[in-house]
Amino acid sequence: MIRNLVIFCLFTLTLGTVEASDRRSYEMPRTNVVPIKNSMTGGQYDLYIKLPEKHFEKNDEKFPVIYFPDAAWNIEILSATTEYLLENAILVGISWQTDIDEDLLKESGAHVSRYRDYTMQESSNKEVQQKYQLGKASTHLNFIRNDIIKYIESSYRADPNNRTFFGYSLGSELGAYILLMKPDTFKNYILGSPSLVGDIPYLSDLKANPEAGIESFNSNVFISYGSLEGELGEEAEKFITILKSRNDKSLSLKNVVVEGDHQAALPMTVVQSVTWLSSQVGK
Repeated sequence: MIRNLVIFCLFTLTLGTVEASDRRSYEMPRTNVVPIKNSMTGGQYDLYIKLPEKHFEKNDEKFPVIYFPDAAWNIEILSATTEYLLENAILVGISWQTDIDEDLLKESGAHVSRYRDYTMQESSNKEVQQKYQLGKASTHLNFIRNDIIKYIESSYRADPNNRTFFGYSLGSELGAYILLMKPDTFKNYILGSPSLVGDIPYLSDLKANPEAGIESFNSNVFISYGSLEGELGEEAEKFITILKSRNDKSLSLKNVVVEGDHQAALPMTVVQSVTWLSSQVGK
């Protein structure tokens, strides 16, 4: 009996060792991480690029592209959803800046650059402003337009007429800014639970850039927020009012209130917005 127990224990230990040695990290199929530099600031970023299976076929077909900030947080849920609802989309996730000052990185985390890149106004608190350099959304927009989109459309079979922006929370604030400043950057905008507290007066004053000759949106816009989000939901409704006040017939606007708080609203927003998007990309 004791002998059998010893043999069983040795077998279990051996099996555990084999399993541990065979473990490896999971890699998302058809996905690469490509470094890219902001040509204006010199900051280093990564692009998380997932290609559809058809992209590897030898033909001239072009594919819709979904661009999204907060790449590490959003790529998995967008990948899973588009695999079922929009399988031919190219996904392009934009990372946070990768060469951040080490002290700031340790204090505030790998995502610290989003406070600077996604916000449109500086902080009235001098210490906060000096540390985080808030209000650089215009610089990040130029990075997206002049570096990221140009790279994607010169390197992949991306359809320049079918670009989509997906943003959530602070990333959605960036999307709202782009929509009002340079609406032609994307054809479709998905703005989930936009973090616009304190930004509505600023957004009310924004107009499409006259230098670019943009007089209308020519955009499809999906805006959502959670039923339990309180102030965020109220600010989103104010932003919707701003858009409607333009009386622009080239703007197609869909507003959805999903059940739940800020955390629960994300997966609901992704599924509903990608379902909506699947009906837009063919237009």
